[in-house]
Amino acid sequence: MSFGIYSIGFVLVIGGLIYGAYLMHVPAHWIVVGAIVLLGLGVLTGVKATRQKDPAG
Repeated sequence: MSFGIYSIGFVLVIGGLIYGAYLMHVPAHWIVVGAIVLLGLGVLTGVKATRQKDPAG
């Protein structure tokens, strides 16, 4: 799976969670903090899931 596709999917998940938090009247600063944490987690897991294995040698 390419990193771009993984990133798009993760951004859609984050967007849904932000919208849900907004509907639950969560304060905006907590929504921003949560989005930043999830974005960082998404980058870390995306790189881990899509990186190429180093050739043995």
